[in-house]
Formats: sequence, C-alpha cells, structure tokens
Amino acid sequence: MSTTRPVAPPRVDDLVRRLTSVPGREGRLRHLEVLPAREAVHEDWPGWVPDDVRGAFASQGVARPWRHQVVAADAAHAGDHVIVATGTASGKSLAYQLPALSAIRAARGPRGERGASVLYLAPTKALAHDQLATLTSLGLDVRVSAHDGDSSYEERDWTRDFGEYVLTNPDMLHRSLLPAHHRWSRFLGSLQYVVVDECHHYRGVFGAHVSHVLRRLRRVCAMYGAHPTFVLASATVAQPEVTAGRLTGLDVVALTRDDSPRGAVSLVLWEPPLTSHDGENGAPVRRAASSEVADLLADLVAEDVRTLAFVRSRRGVEQVATTTAGLLAEVDPSLPGRVAAYRGGYLPEERRALEASVRRGDLMGLAATNALELGIDISGLDAVLIAGFPGTRAAFWQQVGRAGRGAQDALGVLVAKDDPLDTYLVTHPEMLIGAPVEASVFDPDNPHVMGPHLCAAAQEQPLTEADLPLFGPTAREVVDELVGLQLLRKRPRGWFWTDRGRAADLADIRSAGGSAVQLVEADTGRVVGTVDASGAHSQAHPGAVYVHQGETWLVESLDLDHHVATMRRDDPAWSTTAREVTDISIVSTRERRSWAGCQLTLGEVDVSHQVVSFLRRRQPGGEVLGEEPLDLPERTLRTTAVWWTVPDDVVAEAGLAALDVPGAAHAAEHCSIGLLPLFATCDRWDIGGVSTARHADTGVLTVFVYDGHPGGAGFAERGFHTAVAWLTATREAIAGCECTSGCPSCIQSPKCGNQNNPLDKDGAIRLLDALLSGAPREVAKR
Repeated sequence: MSTTRPVAPPRVDDLVRRLTSVPGREGRLRHLEVLPAREAVHEDWPGWVPDDVRGAFASQGVARPWRHQVVAADAAHAGDHVIVATGTASGKSLAYQLPALSAIRAARGPRGERGASVLYLAPTKALAHDQLATLTSLGLDVRVSAHDGDSSYEERDWTRDFGEYVLTNPDMLHRSLLPAHHRWSRFLGSLQYVVVDECHHYRGVFGAHVSHVLRRLRRVCAMYGAHPTFVLASATVAQPEVTAGRLTGLDVVALTRDDSPRGAVSLVLWEPPLTSHDGENGAPVRRAASSEVADLLADLVAEDVRTLAFVRSRRGVEQVATTTAGLLAEVDPSLPGRVAAYRGGYLPEERRALEASVRRGDLMGLAATNALELGIDISGLDAVLIAGFPGTRAAFWQQVGRAGRGAQDALGVLVAKDDPLDTYLVTHPEMLIGAPVEASVFDPDNPHVMGPHLCAAAQEQPLTEADLPLFGPTAREVVDELVGLQLLRKRPRGWFWTDRGRAADLADIRSAGGSAVQLVEADTGRVVGTVDASGAHSQAHPGAVYVHQGETWLVESLDLDHHVATMRRDDPAWSTTAREVTDISIVSTRERRSWAGCQLTLGEVDVSHQVVSFLRRRQPGGEVLGEEPLDLPERTLRTTAVWWTVPDDVVAEAGLAALDVPGAAHAAEHCSIGLLPLFATCDRWDIGGVSTARHADTGVLTVFVYDGHPGGAGFAERGFHTAVAWLTATREAIAGCECTSGCPSCIQSPKCGNQNNPLDKDGAIRLLDALLSGAPREVAKR
C-alpha cells in the first residue's frame, strides 16, 4: 500500500454536493453552515522566558507564539488567576506551560533542589499522559512525572520527593495527595501553579466535588506558606470567569480572544429518515445514526478524505468500521484496509501505529468512541462525522475541532439520532451554531457534597471559623449538622474529625452519593468499575446491557445488600432500557414566578421510584424486541426540582378536554427532559420527571423535572432560570417533528415507566402554547 497520499481530496463544497446528491438521500441535509477562516496573529516571546525554554518550544516548531498565548502567559506570570477559553487546537497548553516551566527553571537551587513546583489536573488519565509525553518531548531539564492509579509505589515516592511538574487528576488529589499532605509538604509548600485543564468537564455533582477538592488544596497549601496561581483551560466553556470562579473560589480573569489560525469549516446537520420499522406503540423509528455514519464514512474514504467518525460505544465503533469496510469492498477490494476502529482498550503502541497510519495516508477513515475526544493526537484530518449529538455543545465543538487543524479547510457532519434534542438541533441550527456553549452547572452548596469534604478538611487540619468562608456561605450550617451526626467534634481550637478512618473515603467524587455498587467480572472476580447506588437499579439490574468505557457487558445479578453486580463481556444485538414508576411530593419552595394563572416553581421534593421492568431494543435499529419484568425495591430521594402548574381555566381555554390532559402533560414532560441538556450541561439520564393532570400538593395540572442526585446538582435550578427559552424549545421540538402522532424523536422517552402511554402530541403543543402565552420575558433573560 502506498505510504503517501495519492491525490488531494475534493474541495469541501464539492464534497458536500457529492454526499447529498446520492440517490435516496433527498431531504437528509437539514442545514449547511460555512464558518469563515481566521488569520493568525503572532507576538514576540515574553522577556521573562528563559532561553532554554524558548528554544525547546522553537525546536517543536513554535517560532513565535500566538498573541493570546502571550497575553495568558503574561497574566499568569504576574500572579493573576486565569482561564484560557479559546478554541480547540488554539495552543492553550503553551499558555500555561510557559510560566510553569519558566518558574521551575528560575527557582531551581544550586544543587538541583526543587524551588518551585507545578500541579497539573486533567479529568482523565489519558489526557494527563498525553501532556506528559508532550512535556518530555521538549527535552528540558525539568522533573516531570505522572501520579495516578497506574503509578507504582516507587514512582509515587520519587514524584513526592523530587517531582517538579506533577500531572494527576482530581481523584488522586482527593484520595492521595491531600490526606497525606504531611508527606507532600515540600511539594505543596513550593507550589506555584495549579493547572486545571479541560475544566468544562467539571459539572453536575462531579463539578461540585472538584470545587471542594480545590478549596481543600488551597487551604493545605496556605498551611505550608504557598498561595499558587490557578490557570484553567477549556475550548468550550460558557461564562468562563463565572465557571472558573465557582470552581476555585477565586477571582479569575477570562481570556477569550483566539489569535490562532483556522481554515473554513463547512458544518452539515444531517437527519436520517424515518423507517418502516415500528417502535413502541407502533411509532415510527428513525434510521440509526451509526448506520448513516457508516455510509458517509465509506463515501469519504473512497474520496481520499481523512475522516474521523465519533460513535458512542466500542461495539458501535467496531460495527461502523466493519460496515464501512464492507461497503468499500463493493467498490474496490483494496479499499477496506483503509478504514479501522480506534477506541479505548488499545495498547499505546497500537494507538500510535494507527495515528501514524493516518498521518501517512495509509488509513483514511477511523471510527472512534466519544470518550477519546480529549486524548486523540491526530492532526491533518479533513472531516469529522458525529453519530448523534454528544450531549453538550462543548463536546460537539471539541469533536468538530479535530478536523481542519491549522489553516486547512474542514468538514463536520452531525448525524442526528432518534432523540428530541437531536431533532430540535438539526431543525434549529441557530441553537448550535453561533450560540454560546452551555454553562457548566454545578452546586458547591449541596450539603450532600460539601459535608464529606468538610470532614476531609477537618482531618487534614482541624477546621476553624476562619476556614468556613472558603467552603461557602452554608458551610457553618453543614458543620453543625456534622457535629450533630458525631462526625465532627467542636473544641476550643476548632472542629475535629472524630473517626479513626479516612474522611476522604466518605466522598466518591464521581458519584452522586451512597454506597457505590461494584461491577465485578463473573469469571475472575475482577472489579471492572462502579456505578452510583442511585443508578444501579436502572443500569446494573439483571439482564442489563452495560457499556463501560465503550465496552459492552451483560449483567447477570445485582446484590443490593452487598453492593455488587456480576456481569460478563458480551456483544448482544440489543440494548436495554429500564422502566421506572415514580411518585413525587413537594417539601419546600425556594423561588416562584407567576403569570396569567400559571406558576413556575423551584424547590425541594421527595421522589420515590421503583424500576419495574426493562426493554430490549435491537441495535442499531432501535426496534423494541420485548419487555421483561424486574422485582427491585422502591427508593426515595430528596432533591431539587422545577415544576410548572396550569389551572383548569387555562387548560380549558387551550381546547383540551379532560381526557386529553394526561397525555398532553406526559408528552410535554418527556420532551422537556430531552431538551434540558441544551440549557444545562447534563444528560437526560441525570434528570427525571413526573406529570399529572391534578397533583395532590398543587390541586392542578403539574409537570415536575427533578435532579436525579441527592440534594440536587444544579440542573433543575438552571431550568428554572431559563424556563421560557427551555419550554419554548420543547414546544418547537414537538411541533417540528415530522411524525404524525409522536415518536422517539419528540415525545417518546426510552425510560418511561408507563410504556409511553398516554401521549398526546397535539395536546402537548396546545398546552405549552397556553403556558407560554403569558410568560414574563424577564424569566428568559436570567
């Protein structure tokens, strides 16, 4: 096979025309947007950068930095806390590496003693190791090392005693460095910079946990006389100074101007057609996004277009690669070898070989899991295909940004899956293109999150009155509750941890709380992973198909008493979806808005729910294969919810008969849950809902949407403050769907406990029109 690219790919506009002109694809292109190219703006190296540091970057091809890199580096060097919020591939790493490496080189003692240290935090080990490889390749005399779950005891000891630039993750900071801070005192006492990379990943309960881990880090550093400068980075974070400030508890300067070059990007929004297959209750099913992506990938590879296709699961990745190869074989027997799968689980040398094959042009197409959007180190791609909206605009632009590195033009194609949010976005491109990315929603004041970290902080060093403002305005109230639970004890010198165990073990920072359920391989007893106690009933029940890091498993048993689920590796031709029945009661009201008799409320609720069955759906088609009952106990949850009520006279004026009301409210509830991720960085599985024609606590038609985490995660609160925009989008998604009476693309929900019955598409539109007709515009502006 040739090791060079034989011909240049077609122009992007010609490529779009060819993809859309294939017979049978009429109407699938829903929108085409061309984002203009941008010229680079360079700046001289700052005078404070040592010659060897400047030379190291120059040897990597950086003759002169871009202006935004210098502005950010200068600010950090001056001691300002900074968030660099520029686009994908805009060189954010150099913006923090310059001051960090310069500080290490300038402060080194005459005998090589550590004078300044740097802590780099990444949401994944893969990203930290990619950074490690980049820093090592500079060839500087800087002691760089990773500290994570894969590090040996010898490596950890060396890092603690000698490491200058340490790369880790928030989990290790929480469980390893901070509880053992006395052993890390020299490192923490010389800490000059803390880098928080890809900070948009810290949202929901995870973001709230990380915000308290960073506050504990600041407190411990201050004990040793250090007050490090924080530098955060994200290509896709909304309100960067607000997000960074909430995450760190500091005043942070946002740098958003991007002076890196970019070629033109042609962005295509693509919707597969409805098929003749019947889904639940006879509803039409849209052709699977993965099947559509395989077709497009085959066309692009045949045109010599270097393409990366993002697919949700490892099984899907293999399926797309195999299907694409089969389609290419029908064209030319030599073409199937030009496409491959690229996913987690591959050895580093296998990853590097695939990346080298793409760079050489041996491989023209890769199918990759979404989980690799941060770790892929492949440049020179011409196109990116995305099988289904990845959940947030942040992730979407992260994936699109993998194409067109540098000044080359690129193609990005979003292929909608059978989902209300995808349907809405391809018919309302203004909500995706040119719209700001979602706010990183998290609630540091959630007592279920704050409490364990206050205990951990008290064990690290007894808490004092002076410490409490660091953790937020409700910290004293939470401390008093912890004293009442006998987890903390008040003494004249402060609050002390009372237990002999590790307080840090009270919090699994990637969990919503409760005892996590271990996922154990049946044959070996190996722990594959964990799932939150709150999610085990729906994700790890007997018969569930569980996807872990893109790999598919079949759950055999769930022991709730011992918090263990056993499962086996399998590749069934179906997926599973749990069915829940839910009841809800109002506990308290926090905020309220009223208009024309309707009311929007934010408050606390008690939710009881029980998983009663699960559906098996054919993959990739989505047809329902059957439903199986389950016998699992009921669970209760106190959390935050947003709810809206419509009085009887408004319902009547909307033309809804009494028999139509339950189906209208139910349909509006389903679609609103599907659309909330557009306004809050959550997944539809992070939230739940209940609708009723007459709720016992309100006496009128009520629709609830609640956070699926104890105490709340900030999602319902975000829904309350963006209610008009959110519910307007819900109405438009229902009205804009091409189905006649409802389908998975608008009002059907995959997790409905009532078998998606009753549902009334037209009634939902009339109900939402009535609700929104008198809504105050100021609610939308908040």
